[in-house]
Amino acid sequence: MTSTDAPTTVDLPIEGMTCTACAVRIGKGLSKIEGVEKADVNFASGKARVLYDADLVSLQDLSAKVESLGYKVVEEIDEEAVAQQLFRRLVVAAVLSVPVVAISMISPWQFQNWQWVAFVLATPVVFWSGWNFHRAAVLNARHGTVTMDTLVSVGTLAAWIWSTVALFFLGAADHAGMSMSSSDAAHVYYETACVIVTLILLGKWFEARAKKRSGDALRKLGELGTKVARLEDGTEIPIENLEVGMVFEVRPGEKVATDGTVVRGHSAVDMSMITGEPVPVEVSEGDNVVGATVNTNGFLLVRATSVGADTALSQIVRLVEQAQGTKAPVQKLADRVAGVFVPIVFLIAAITIVAWFVTGHDANDAFTAAVAVLIIACPCALGLATPTAIMVGTGRGAQLGIIIKGGEVLEQTRRVDTILLDKTGTITEGKMALAGIEVAPDSSFTSVQWHQLAGSVEAQSEHPIAAAIAASVDVLDVSQFVNTPGQGVMATVQTDQGPKVVGVGKASLFHRIDSSLDNAKHQSEESGETAVLAGIENAEGQLCASALFRVADSLKSTSVEAIERFHHLGLEVVMVTGDNARTAKKIGDVVGVDAVVAEVLPAGKVDEITRYQQQGKVVAMVGDGINDAPALAQSDLGIAIGTGTDVAIEASDLTIVSGDLRSAATAISLSRRTLSTIKGNLFWAFAYNVAAIPLAAFGLLNPMIAAGAMGFSSVFVVTNSLRLKRFK
Repeated sequence: MTSTDAPTTVDLPIEGMTCTACAVRIGKGLSKIEGVEKADVNFASGKARVLYDADLVSLQDLSAKVESLGYKVVEEIDEEAVAQQLFRRLVVAAVLSVPVVAISMISPWQFQNWQWVAFVLATPVVFWSGWNFHRAAVLNARHGTVTMDTLVSVGTLAAWIWSTVALFFLGAADHAGMSMSSSDAAHVYYETACVIVTLILLGKWFEARAKKRSGDALRKLGELGTKVARLEDGTEIPIENLEVGMVFEVRPGEKVATDGTVVRGHSAVDMSMITGEPVPVEVSEGDNVVGATVNTNGFLLVRATSVGADTALSQIVRLVEQAQGTKAPVQKLADRVAGVFVPIVFLIAAITIVAWFVTGHDANDAFTAAVAVLIIACPCALGLATPTAIMVGTGRGAQLGIIIKGGEVLEQTRRVDTILLDKTGTITEGKMALAGIEVAPDSSFTSVQWHQLAGSVEAQSEHPIAAAIAASVDVLDVSQFVNTPGQGVMATVQTDQGPKVVGVGKASLFHRIDSSLDNAKHQSEESGETAVLAGIENAEGQLCASALFRVADSLKSTSVEAIERFHHLGLEVVMVTGDNARTAKKIGDVVGVDAVVAEVLPAGKVDEITRYQQQGKVVAMVGDGINDAPALAQSDLGIAIGTGTDVAIEASDLTIVSGDLRSAATAISLSRRTLSTIKGNLFWAFAYNVAAIPLAAFGLLNPMIAAGAMGFSSVFVVTNSLRLKRFK
């Protein structure tokens, strides 16, 4: 059976994972199901993202597979409950371990038959406090696999069993010396088992708390919204009952209930929780506002345009969750290592025992070294290296108004050396405004009259330049409107002097242009403005241009600084636009780009990116419009300005919510910093095991010290990732 429908994506919270090997095994198991196209399991977030064909496999099938592997699919992972359970087991282990260690290690405290007391105290530590390790090891063994839990379980059980056999059958209770001496074969190692369990639980507890902190940024975003909305008649309703089209109040100091359009009032809205920008944005009738932002001073009436999962805040949270569920390509190496690491460790432990016996050492020394190898090798840090950094980095990005769509994006930012910027809406405001009017000396109309004539015609058009000319004009009656694509528009306008056929557009629309306007047109284009001609049809039916409108798209105040930041990051900056070459060059010179490509259609932007890529360049593209979507998709790294269209945002890898071009540079810096953190984590995780295993094998590392070091390595990796929370 073959399905032609688009695959379905689901995130499954999974309970019971204890290390990266668990995640790898679940991922492999889910991937083997017919109909599952891809399964990524993230140990740090505790979730599996599964891409599957709903006609071939159901959610019940996925859950059943996870449970058959010894884990459980739940509605939501209660991280607080997990941490509390770990804490309870840790407290019991610590309380019972202290006296065991004291009487085992301090000779004056060793009373007659102290080993039996150690046995009684150590048994609940090993079997109750360490229960999760043993349970996971048994489940793994059923499926013919081994994980980090297997190492801990085998190491602690070996110490307990060896000690118990020595106590019951080898006369260990008759020994009154320190148990760490290697002169007597009948030693007990209860303190070793206790300390290993306690220290690993301590590391797990710190790890659980740190992992919870790594997701705090995203949780805080999700909690920003209001619980109730106040309708225009004063009625308060739960936010989930608010529907599109309803009008609600926002008083000074209150949060906007949901995304909407202002229908009455004027205020400044603090958008920092969404965009990361501290300066409030002025809004009035007709402007859009975003749910969860704060109204600072004025009273607003807002009509809801999006509710629930469709709001900007919900979409941001969803995009960040998706990003946190992905893996950076660098993680594949860690996954491959984790898959074979534990069996290799068992082999090294076996070789260690044999080597110690062959070289004439006693069983105590051989046993101690083998247990140290098992404990020090636990690959927790390796499994946490990538996902924790991605979680913290993407969460911090969301706080700054930057949405990073996945781990692959982090890899691409490191390699990018060229960035292409769309002009309109990216470098410029994207809002055309009338900068001036030039009128031919022999014209019978004044500039005010020409503005009304041209504005009345342009009011019939939806083009942004037309809107700029038509703004603030008392529109006259218009008929017989004609739009000539690529040239301009014509219509009959009813004036005090009778009907006049008025044309507005490019030079190609007119039969004749007053010579006095040629110089004005040239100067307008040289200064980066767009020149629009206007004229009236003469008795011969010919359009003669007698007025020129200078329309300008003003630069964003932050564009120059943004491009300086791109240069500081080592990027070649290219502006690409469909505007005329003169205007484009002028703007390019002002903002300081390295090259300008003008008068290109959307397909031309794609061609330009392809040309750079063929030169061996790794290209990023920044854009905001529908026309930029193909180029964003073609680029190695697509960056969408969030004030633009949904199509552009969907085609991009990074989204800048605020529309501030400087945030694109910040996004690249954050991505590079996150990737750098991942690499640092992986290096230390690998280096730790490479250096520590030989030390343990040669007897230079006590098992208790090994347990503490193993726990510290995981805490170090997570703490290192948490430094990204301070990124600015």
